[in-house]
Amino acid sequence: MIKGGAAYILTNQNNAVLYTGVTSNIIKRLYEHITGVYKMSFTSKFAVTKLVYYQVFLNIEYAISREKQIKGGSRRKKEDLIISINPNWNDLSKDVGVE
Repeated sequence: MIKGGAAYILTNQNNAVLYTGVTSNIIKRLYEHITGVYKMSFTSKFAVTKLVYYQVFLNIEYAISREKQIKGGSRRKKEDLIISINPNWNDLSKDVGVE
Protein backbone atom coordinates (compact mmCIF):
# COMPACT_ATOMS: atom_id res chain seq x y z
CA MET A 1 0.00 0.00 0.00
CA ILE A 2 1.30 3.44 -0.93
CA LYS A 3 1.02 6.04 1.80
CA GLY A 4 1.00 9.68 0.82
CA GLY A 5 2.40 12.68 2.59
CA ALA A 6 2.95 16.40 2.51
CA ALA A 7 5.85 18.81 2.86
CA TYR A 8 4.90 22.13 4.42
CA ILE A 9 6.16 25.45 5.72
CA LEU A 10 4.78 27.18 8.80
CA THR A 11 5.50 30.65 10.12
CA ASN A 12 4.46 32.83 13.04
CA GLN A 13 2.09 35.81 12.92
CA ASN A 14 4.90 38.23 11.94
CA ASN A 15 6.33 35.86 9.28
CA ALA A 16 9.66 36.10 11.10
CA VAL A 17 10.25 32.38 11.74
CA LEU A 18 10.03 29.60 9.14
CA TYR A 19 9.59 25.93 9.97
CA THR A 20 9.69 23.22 7.30
CA GLY A 21 8.14 19.85 8.04
CA VAL A 22 6.84 16.62 6.54
CA THR A 23 3.91 14.45 7.56
CA SER A 24 1.75 11.57 6.44
CA ASN A 25 -1.33 13.30 7.92
CA ILE A 26 -1.29 17.07 7.43
CA ILE A 27 -4.62 17.70 9.17
CA LYS A 28 -3.51 15.92 12.35
CA ARG A 29 -0.04 17.47 12.26
CA LEU A 30 -1.36 21.02 11.80
CA TYR A 31 -3.76 20.51 14.67
CA GLU A 32 -0.80 19.45 16.82
CA HIS A 33 1.15 22.58 15.84
CA ILE A 34 -1.80 24.92 16.35
CA THR A 35 -2.81 23.51 19.73
CA GLY A 36 0.77 23.20 21.00
CA VAL A 37 0.52 19.51 21.88
CA TYR A 38 4.30 19.31 22.21
CA LYS A 39 4.99 22.20 24.60
CA MET A 40 8.79 22.03 24.31
CA SER A 41 8.87 21.91 20.51
CA PHE A 42 10.35 24.62 18.32
CA THR A 43 6.94 25.47 16.88
CA SER A 44 5.37 25.84 20.33
CA LYS A 45 8.23 27.96 21.67
CA PHE A 46 8.05 30.39 18.75
CA ALA A 47 4.27 30.25 18.11
CA VAL A 48 4.79 28.88 14.60
CA THR A 49 1.24 27.93 13.63
CA LYS A 50 0.44 29.62 10.32
CA LEU A 51 0.54 27.32 7.28
CA VAL A 52 1.90 29.32 4.34
CA TYR A 53 2.99 26.56 1.95
CA TYR A 54 2.24 22.90 1.43
CA GLN A 55 2.71 20.32 -1.28
CA VAL A 56 0.93 16.96 -1.26
CA PHE A 57 2.50 13.76 -2.62
CA LEU A 58 1.11 10.30 -3.31
CA ASN A 59 4.17 8.73 -1.68
CA ILE A 60 5.68 9.71 1.71
CA GLU A 61 9.19 9.18 0.36
CA TYR A 62 8.60 11.94 -2.20
CA ALA A 63 7.34 14.23 0.56
CA ILE A 64 10.45 13.52 2.65
CA SER A 65 12.68 14.22 -0.34
CA ARG A 66 10.89 17.53 -0.96
CA GLU A 67 11.18 18.52 2.70
CA LYS A 68 14.95 17.93 2.57
CA GLN A 69 15.19 19.95 -0.63
CA ILE A 70 13.30 22.87 0.94
CA LYS A 71 15.32 22.72 4.17
CA GLY A 72 18.54 22.79 2.15
CA GLY A 73 17.60 26.09 0.55
CA SER A 74 18.22 29.58 1.88
CA ARG A 75 15.55 31.62 3.62
CA ARG A 76 15.23 33.65 0.40
CA LYS A 77 14.48 30.48 -1.59
CA LYS A 78 11.84 29.49 0.97
CA GLU A 79 10.27 32.96 0.77
CA ASP A 80 10.23 32.78 -3.03
CA LEU A 81 8.58 29.37 -2.84
CA ILE A 82 5.90 30.67 -0.48
CA ILE A 83 5.28 33.76 -2.63
CA SER A 84 4.95 31.61 -5.76
CA ILE A 85 1.71 30.09 -4.44
CA ASN A 86 0.75 32.42 -1.58
CA PRO A 87 1.93 35.99 -2.30
CA ASN A 88 0.08 37.46 0.70
CA TRP A 89 1.33 34.83 3.14
CA ASN A 90 -2.24 33.90 4.08
CA ASP A 91 -2.89 31.06 6.51
CA LEU A 92 -3.77 28.04 4.34
CA SER A 93 -4.94 25.83 7.21
CA LYS A 94 -8.57 26.00 6.08
CA ASP A 95 -7.53 24.82 2.61
CA VAL A 96 -6.48 21.49 4.08
CA GLY A 97 -9.42 21.16 6.44
CA VAL A 98 -8.12 22.64 9.70
CA GLU A 99 -10.38 25.29 11.21
